Amino acid sequence: MTAKTVDFIFDFGSPNAYLSWKVLPAIAARHGARVNLLPCLLGGIFKATGNQAPAIAFGGIKGKMDYEMLEMRRFIAAHDLSAFRFNPHFPVNTLLLMRGLVAAQRMGVGETYLEAMLKGMWEAGLKLDDPEVFVATANAAGLDGAALLAATGDPEVKGQLAANTEAAVARGAFGVPTFFVGSEMFFGKERLGQVEAELALHPGSPS
Repeated sequence: MTAKTVDFIFDFGSPNAYLSWKVLPAIAARHGARVNLLPCLLGGIFKATGNQAPAIAFGGIKGKMDYEMLEMRRFIAAHDLSAFRFNPHFPVNTLLLMRGLVAAQRMGVGETYLEAMLKGMWEAGLKLDDPEVFVATANAAGLDGAALLAATGDPEVKGQLAANTEAAVARGAFGVPTFFVGSEMFFGKERLGQVEAELALHPGSPS
Protein backbone atom coordinates (compact mmCIF):
# COMPACT_ATOMS: atom_id res chain seq x y z
CA MET A 1 0.00 0.00 0.00
CA THR A 2 1.16 3.52 -0.68
CA ALA A 3 1.41 6.08 2.09
CA LYS A 4 -1.61 8.28 2.65
CA THR A 5 -1.06 12.05 2.75
CA VAL A 6 -2.69 14.73 4.86
CA ASP A 7 -2.33 18.15 3.25
CA PHE A 8 -2.22 20.81 5.97
CA ILE A 9 -3.14 24.34 4.85
CA PHE A 10 -0.98 26.29 7.30
CA ASP A 11 -0.21 29.81 8.52
CA PHE A 12 1.74 30.66 11.68
CA GLY A 13 -0.81 33.37 12.50
CA SER A 14 -3.45 30.87 13.62
CA PRO A 15 -3.14 29.62 17.20
CA ASN A 16 -5.25 26.66 16.15
CA ALA A 17 -2.67 25.80 13.49
CA TYR A 18 -0.06 25.55 16.27
CA LEU A 19 -2.35 23.36 18.37
CA SER A 20 -3.19 21.18 15.37
CA TRP A 21 0.47 20.66 14.50
CA LYS A 22 1.12 19.37 18.00
CA VAL A 23 -1.46 16.61 17.46
CA LEU A 24 -1.63 15.86 13.73
CA PRO A 25 1.75 14.13 13.17
CA ALA A 26 0.91 11.44 15.74
CA ILE A 27 -2.49 10.90 14.10
CA ALA A 28 -0.83 10.51 10.72
CA ALA A 29 1.80 8.13 12.08
CA ARG A 30 -0.85 5.84 13.57
CA HIS A 31 -2.24 5.32 10.09
CA GLY A 32 0.96 5.12 8.05
CA ALA A 33 0.33 8.58 6.62
CA ARG A 34 2.51 11.62 6.17
CA VAL A 35 1.72 15.29 6.69
CA ASN A 36 2.33 17.62 3.76
CA LEU A 37 2.61 21.11 5.24
CA LEU A 38 1.48 23.73 2.72
CA PRO A 39 2.45 27.32 3.60
CA CYS A 40 -0.39 29.68 2.70
CA LEU A 41 -1.20 33.27 3.59
CA LEU A 42 -4.29 33.34 5.78
CA GLY A 43 -4.94 36.98 4.92
CA GLY A 44 -4.95 36.04 1.25
CA ILE A 45 -7.42 33.21 1.89
CA PHE A 46 -9.68 35.61 3.81
CA LYS A 47 -9.52 38.18 1.02
CA ALA A 48 -10.31 35.62 -1.67
CA THR A 49 -13.23 34.06 0.20
CA GLY A 50 -14.70 37.02 2.07
CA ASN A 51 -13.93 35.35 5.39
CA GLN A 52 -12.88 37.18 8.57
CA ALA A 53 -10.96 36.39 11.73
CA PRO A 54 -13.25 34.87 14.40
CA ALA A 55 -12.89 37.87 16.71
CA ILE A 56 -14.25 40.09 13.95
CA ALA A 57 -16.80 37.69 12.51
CA PHE A 58 -18.23 36.55 15.84
CA GLY A 59 -17.19 39.27 18.27
CA GLY A 60 -20.71 40.68 18.40
CA ILE A 61 -22.37 37.34 19.20
CA LYS A 62 -23.02 36.99 22.91
CA GLY A 63 -21.09 34.06 24.35
CA LYS A 64 -19.53 32.93 21.06
CA MET A 65 -15.93 34.01 21.71
CA ASP A 66 -16.14 32.90 25.35
CA TYR A 67 -17.08 29.45 24.10
CA GLU A 68 -14.24 29.49 21.55
CA MET A 69 -11.78 30.16 24.38
CA LEU A 70 -13.36 27.41 26.49
CA GLU A 71 -13.00 24.95 23.63
CA MET A 72 -9.37 25.94 23.21
CA ARG A 73 -8.66 25.39 26.90
CA ARG A 74 -10.28 21.97 26.69
CA PHE A 75 -8.16 21.01 23.68
CA ILE A 76 -4.97 22.21 25.41
CA ALA A 77 -5.80 20.21 28.52
CA ALA A 78 -6.78 17.08 26.58
CA HIS A 79 -3.48 17.02 24.69
CA ASP A 80 -1.23 18.36 27.47
CA LEU A 81 -0.14 21.43 25.49
CA SER A 82 0.63 23.58 28.51
CA ALA A 83 3.53 25.35 26.74
CA PHE A 84 1.01 27.30 24.64
CA ARG A 85 0.78 31.03 25.35
CA PHE A 86 -1.40 33.47 23.45
CA ASN A 87 0.95 35.86 21.67
CA PRO A 88 0.78 39.36 23.25
CA HIS A 89 1.50 40.93 19.84
CA PHE A 90 -1.45 39.18 18.16
CA PRO A 91 -2.38 39.65 15.40
CA VAL A 92 1.11 39.32 13.96
CA ASN A 93 1.60 40.01 10.25
CA THR A 94 2.81 36.62 9.03
CA LEU A 95 3.93 37.54 5.50
CA LEU A 96 7.61 37.43 6.50
CA LEU A 97 7.16 34.20 8.47
CA MET A 98 5.31 32.44 5.69
CA ARG A 99 7.76 33.46 2.98
CA GLY A 100 10.45 32.30 5.38
CA LEU A 101 8.79 28.90 5.66
CA VAL A 102 8.69 28.53 1.88
CA ALA A 103 12.36 29.52 1.73
CA ALA A 104 13.29 27.13 4.54
CA GLN A 105 11.52 24.24 2.83
CA ARG A 106 13.40 25.01 -0.38
CA MET A 107 16.66 25.04 1.60
CA GLY A 108 15.89 21.68 3.22
CA VAL A 109 15.51 23.09 6.75
CA GLY A 110 11.73 23.41 6.83
CA GLU A 111 11.17 21.24 9.90
CA THR A 112 13.72 23.09 12.02
CA TYR A 113 12.34 26.45 10.92
CA LEU A 114 8.76 25.35 11.58
CA GLU A 115 9.46 24.25 15.13
CA ALA A 116 11.52 27.34 15.93
CA MET A 117 8.94 29.80 14.68
CA LEU A 118 5.98 27.95 16.21
CA LYS A 119 7.75 28.04 19.56
CA GLY A 120 8.62 31.69 19.11
CA MET A 121 5.07 32.64 18.13
CA TRP A 122 2.93 30.51 20.44
CA GLU A 123 5.18 29.70 23.38
CA ALA A 124 7.68 32.56 23.74
CA GLY A 125 5.34 35.33 22.58
CA LEU A 126 7.81 36.92 20.18
CA LYS A 127 7.02 39.68 17.70
CA LEU A 128 8.11 37.69 14.69
CA ASP A 129 7.06 40.24 12.08
CA ASP A 130 10.06 42.27 13.27
CA PRO A 131 12.98 41.32 10.97
CA GLU A 132 15.51 41.55 13.81
CA VAL A 133 13.48 39.20 16.00
CA PHE A 134 12.95 36.90 13.01
CA VAL A 135 16.69 36.66 12.34
CA ALA A 136 17.57 36.17 16.01
CA THR A 137 14.99 33.40 16.39
CA ALA A 138 16.27 31.60 13.32
CA ASN A 139 19.87 31.94 14.47
CA ALA A 140 19.02 30.57 17.91
CA ALA A 141 17.67 27.44 16.22
CA GLY A 142 20.95 26.94 14.35
CA LEU A 143 19.65 28.37 11.08
CA ASP A 144 21.13 31.15 8.97
CA GLY A 145 18.73 33.94 9.86
CA ALA A 146 20.24 36.48 7.50
CA ALA A 147 20.04 34.07 4.56
CA LEU A 148 16.43 33.23 5.35
CA LEU A 149 15.53 36.91 5.64
CA ALA A 150 17.16 37.61 2.29
CA ALA A 151 15.33 34.66 0.72
CA THR A 152 11.95 36.11 1.72
CA GLY A 153 12.53 38.69 -1.01
CA ASP A 154 13.17 36.08 -3.71
CA PRO A 155 10.49 36.37 -6.44
CA GLU A 156 10.25 32.57 -6.66
CA VAL A 157 9.58 32.31 -2.92
CA LYS A 158 6.95 35.05 -3.11
CA GLY A 159 5.39 33.39 -6.13
CA GLN A 160 5.22 29.97 -4.49
CA LEU A 161 3.45 31.34 -1.40
CA ALA A 162 0.93 33.14 -3.60
CA ALA A 163 0.40 30.02 -5.72
CA ASN A 164 -0.07 27.83 -2.63
CA THR A 165 -2.67 30.26 -1.32
CA GLU A 166 -4.57 30.37 -4.60
CA ALA A 167 -4.50 26.59 -4.86
CA ALA A 168 -5.86 26.19 -1.33
CA VAL A 169 -8.78 28.50 -2.13
CA ALA A 170 -9.42 26.61 -5.38
CA ARG A 171 -9.71 23.40 -3.35
CA GLY A 172 -12.31 24.97 -1.07
CA ALA A 173 -10.26 26.27 1.85
CA PHE A 174 -11.62 29.37 3.56
CA GLY A 175 -9.46 29.43 6.68
CA VAL A 176 -6.65 27.84 8.70
CA PRO A 177 -6.18 25.12 9.84
CA THR A 178 -7.63 23.16 6.93
CA PHE A 179 -6.78 19.54 6.16
CA PHE A 180 -7.26 17.48 3.03
CA VAL A 181 -7.18 13.68 2.90
CA GLY A 182 -7.49 13.02 -0.79
CA SER A 183 -10.43 15.14 -1.92
CA GLU A 184 -12.02 15.25 1.53
CA MET A 185 -11.68 18.61 3.32
CA PHE A 186 -11.77 19.16 7.08
CA PHE A 187 -11.63 22.58 8.77
CA GLY A 188 -10.48 23.33 12.30
CA LYS A 189 -8.66 21.44 15.01
CA GLU A 190 -12.02 20.13 16.20
CA ARG A 191 -12.16 18.02 13.02
CA LEU A 192 -8.93 16.14 13.69
CA GLY A 193 -10.97 13.17 14.88
CA GLN A 194 -12.67 13.17 11.48
CA VAL A 195 -9.27 13.35 9.79
CA GLU A 196 -8.23 10.26 11.73
CA ALA A 197 -11.45 8.47 10.86
CA GLU A 198 -10.87 9.20 7.17
CA LEU A 199 -7.33 7.86 7.38
CA ALA A 200 -8.62 4.72 9.07
CA LEU A 201 -10.95 4.11 6.13
CA HIS A 202 -8.03 4.21 3.71
CA PRO A 203 -4.96 3.00 5.61
CA GLY A 204 -1.48 3.65 4.23
CA SER A 205 1.72 1.76 4.79
CA PRO A 206 2.58 1.03 8.44
CA SER A 207 4.96 3.63 9.90
